[in-house]
Amino acid sequence: MRTRGTAWNPNNRFQPIATDRDWDDGWYQDPDDQLSPDSLATQVIDESVRSIISRNQSPDVPFDQSINPYRGCEHGCVYCFARPTHAYWDMSPGLDFETRLIAKPNAARRLRESLDHPDYQVSPIALGVNTDAYQPLEKQRGITREVLEVLRDYHHPVSIITKGQLILRDRDILADMAAEGLCSVRVSLTTMDSDLKRRLEPRTAGPKARLKILRSLSEAGVPTGIILGPVIPFINDHEIERLLEAAAEAGATRASWIMLRLPLELTDLFTDWLERHFPDRKDHVLNRIRDLRSGKTNDARFGTRMTGQGLYADLIRQRFNKKARDLGFGLHEAEPLRTDRFRRPGGEQLGLL
Repeated sequence: MRTRGTAWNPNNRFQPIATDRDWDDGWYQDPDDQLSPDSLATQVIDESVRSIISRNQSPDVPFDQSINPYRGCEHGCVYCFARPTHAYWDMSPGLDFETRLIAKPNAARRLRESLDHPDYQVSPIALGVNTDAYQPLEKQRGITREVLEVLRDYHHPVSIITKGQLILRDRDILADMAAEGLCSVRVSLTTMDSDLKRRLEPRTAGPKARLKILRSLSEAGVPTGIILGPVIPFINDHEIERLLEAAAEAGATRASWIMLRLPLELTDLFTDWLERHFPDRKDHVLNRIRDLRSGKTNDARFGTRMTGQGLYADLIRQRFNKKARDLGFGLHEAEPLRTDRFRRPGGEQLGLL
């Protein structure tokens, strides 16, 4: 179940993706990683999906529609709450989640079919919520860009969450949509410590690259913000003020935060990670997480699962809110996006929506 560093036997349904890169996506591979090239190879299978828009009923997130072009994620973030979903495919939430990916090449076609349906009700679509739509695989496949092109054609609002610098490839589309009030971008910002970043999120864009995303998109007129987190006790909680300052300087105007969540198999994965990287802090971290979660490592109840509860959660909230207000951030607010611009290509604008 472990993350990168554990061997597995690939199923020959999956094919390795190309490794040549003509775009700087900010990816960084730890030079101390002694794995063989074969054990690092990412493999992918195509899934022909029947539908692409997922509906959400959770009161904890500010959207009710989302699209995920991929299952699994090469970024390898040890804390990713989506890891347990890989078990549905009889694959491990550990290394398989990072290296055995599922792509949805017919996503754009299915999206057009949904938007063309006469009963479709317009509301903003969140892109890349479970797994990052701008993970390295997107460079070869371009499914995310195809989805964005459809949304632009229909003048449909979209919000994006990412930590991948590859999003700058699509700045042209995002700028066009932002000019109509149709898009916003949130960058996940976890740490300014490059060494900690490599341990927590081994194949993601580094801190400077993520600030570059904010700066570049803001300059293009795209509303930007950050999701600060996950906040991990005794690991990155001391960086809250520094992260907010860096984001504000880079042009972000909105900010929210989330506390570490450890659903299902993630508890064992994260415990193993602590043992390998911070053995002296492991018990302190896990005990504080239990304090936040009613004595457990995870509490899935709406209202508290994203932040935890108790004195420590209150302290983090107070620190975050004070600094964010001082910097002029809109707190926890979703960027208001327009729905009245929606129209089907060649058809009339649906002004009553």
